[in-house]
Amino acid sequence: MNNFTFYSPTLFAFGDGEEQNTGALVRRFGGTKVLLVYGGGSVKRNGAYDAVTASLREAGIPWTELSGVQANPRSGKVYEGIDTVRREGCDFLLALGGGSVIDTAKAIGFGAGYDGDFWDFFTGKVKIETTLPVGVVLTIAAAGSEGSDSCIITLEEGSLKWGCPKTDLIRPKFAVLNPRFTCSLPVYQTASGAVDMMAHICERYFSNTHDVALTDRLCEALLKTILEAAPRALADPDNYAARADLMWAGMLAHNNTCGVGREQDWASHQMEHELSAFYDCAHGAGLAVVMPAWMEFVCGHDVMRFARFAVNVFGCEMDFASPEHTAREGIERLRTFFRALGMPTTFAEIGAKAEDIPAMAAHRAEKPHGFPFGNFVKIGPGEMEAILRLAAR
Repeated sequence: MNNFTFYSPTLFAFGDGEEQNTGALVRRFGGTKVLLVYGGGSVKRNGAYDAVTASLREAGIPWTELSGVQANPRSGKVYEGIDTVRREGCDFLLALGGGSVIDTAKAIGFGAGYDGDFWDFFTGKVKIETTLPVGVVLTIAAAGSEGSDSCIITLEEGSLKWGCPKTDLIRPKFAVLNPRFTCSLPVYQTASGAVDMMAHICERYFSNTHDVALTDRLCEALLKTILEAAPRALADPDNYAARADLMWAGMLAHNNTCGVGREQDWASHQMEHELSAFYDCAHGAGLAVVMPAWMEFVCGHDVMRFARFAVNVFGCEMDFASPEHTAREGIERLRTFFRALGMPTTFAEIGAKAEDIPAMAAHRAEKPHGFPFGNFVKIGPGEMEAILRLAAR
């Protein structure tokens, strides 16, 4: 393994009914007035909103609300939340929802104490050194933001979907995970979440670091669990066991348990950010399109790594005479699995257009350190366009 530092201080309260302890957890971590951040009406329909506000009321903690957070979270809600925190004197952010809501709360947290534009943290102009504490009541198993050190926001002016520099400072103080809240999710959202989890694992699994057997096996075990649990959850939305497996897998996929001590890639995510910036597609849907195309393009860099993926995750038979054949079979099985979940795997299915590919590469180039990106294989503008053209076939 490479040297590493791993610090993951989030308290996790997992299971049915744990949301009743939310108020006590806010108080435990120093909150005296909460900004409750959430999206649309789903948290009111599934009972999460009522349970959480009742818990805050019982703990004697006042709150004000910021609703309307959208998928691919926008800067406008962050600015609105910062203004609300300052005006109302909130000292704690409580995110009720999934990754978009959590990321919005994180950005509000480090933006509220800064005199300038919160986007300065994303451009690297300033460094995150302090933040308001964030707690989470998770209702969507997908992004893993409930345990991660990262945050993705789209700046509406220019449609720039960027991540802030990673820091343990923005990991949530606590996360309440009740799998029951995910049972009412639409099929498409459940499937998209499963793809997102798998992508988070694959970004760590496809590595140039050798002799990392433990984290290799952790990655493979999580991938196999998602392969089993996602179809069960789609077939029977109230299957608590499947929902529980997916909810905990989503957290483990992205809190970096599987990524320590090894070089990580993240090329597929970087390209997907351009797809969702251009077409506002669901993040998992964009990844279902991009990731198999990336795999096809880079497979020759380490055929045996892809052959191992095929054998250990998808149960393919190893073709010792032609390991590349096994590797390609694993990639195709991944694509087939995405299709079985009802996910798109081509440009056309998400409304993307091949003629926009050069513009997407140019848009990517606007980021600080825009090219090259990725570590398994370095991706420049030409490589990015080639991969997206494979996805556009």
